[in-house]
Amino acid sequence: MTNNFSNLDELYCKVPPTKLRNKDEKFCPSGTTPFWLWVGDRYFYGMLETRFFAFRYKGAENFYKKDPNTPIILFAPHHNWWDGIIGYNICNRIFKKEIRIMIEELNRFPLIRRGGAFSVNKKSPQASMISLKYAVEQMGDPNNILYIFPEGIIKPPNHRPLELQTGMTYIAEKAVKKYGKVALMPVAVNYYFLRDNRPEVFVEFGDIIELNDDRPDRKEYTKFLGEKLEQLCDKQINDISNANFKGYETLFQKKLKWYRRVEQWLKRVKQN
Repeated sequence: MTNNFSNLDELYCKVPPTKLRNKDEKFCPSGTTPFWLWVGDRYFYGMLETRFFAFRYKGAENFYKKDPNTPIILFAPHHNWWDGIIGYNICNRIFKKEIRIMIEELNRFPLIRRGGAFSVNKKSPQASMISLKYAVEQMGDPNNILYIFPEGIIKPPNHRPLELQTGMTYIAEKAVKKYGKVALMPVAVNYYFLRDNRPEVFVEFGDIIELNDDRPDRKEYTKFLGEKLEQLCDKQINDISNANFKGYETLFQKKLKWYRRVEQWLKRVKQN
C-alpha cells in the first residue's frame, strides 16, 4: 500500500477519498470468523513487532470501569497508515475483543473485513448513513468494540485543534436509544524514537465518558468529545517530552540488535 505523492502538499487532502472520487460503492459489512481472526491476530501483531521496538500503553483499567454489557466506542486521532493496525491490536490483544472499524475504499483491501472492518462511503451524508446504522447494530454485541477516527480524514501528526465530525455523536445517541447508554473512551496514540533506532508505539486510554441522553446537542457534544481527546493527546505529549513514563505497561519489547548489544558491552568495558 505504497503512496506516491509528487509533493508534500498532496499528503493530507481535506476531501475524503470516496467523496473525491464521487463514485457509488457497495456497502461491505465485516465478516469475521474464528479462522480469520486467528490469522489477523498473528499477522497484524507481527507487523508491529517487525517495525517497532516496543508497544507501550497505560490507562487500560479505565476500560473495565464500565458495565461489561454497556456498548463502547474508542475514539482516536488518525495521523498515519499504522493507526488502524494499532486499533486492531488494542481491541484484540489488550481488551480481548473484536474490533469494528470503518474503512473508506474497503473494496481496495476487501480481505481486512475478515478482521472486523466495514466500509463507509463519504460521497454524501446519505451515502454514509448505512455505515453509521450498521455501527450501531454492531455495538449490540458485548464482544465488539467500535473503534473510530472521528476527524473523518487523516490529519498531520499532532494537528490542532482536533475538529471532530458529528458522525460519532450520531452513532452514540442512536446506541443510547437502542441500548440505554453508551460508553466512550478517548485514546491518545503516538510514535516516538527514544533510545533505540526503531520507533515505539505509545497509547494512553482516557477516562470513560458515559452518555445516557439519546438527544444531546449534536454539535456541542461533538465539540466536548473533541476537547476531551485533545486534552488527553496533549497530556501524553507533555508527559513523554518530560520523560514521564509512569504507569506504562509493555505489550511487547524487542531485543536489542546485535550491534546495539555490542555498543552496550563497549560502554561497560570503557567504564571498567
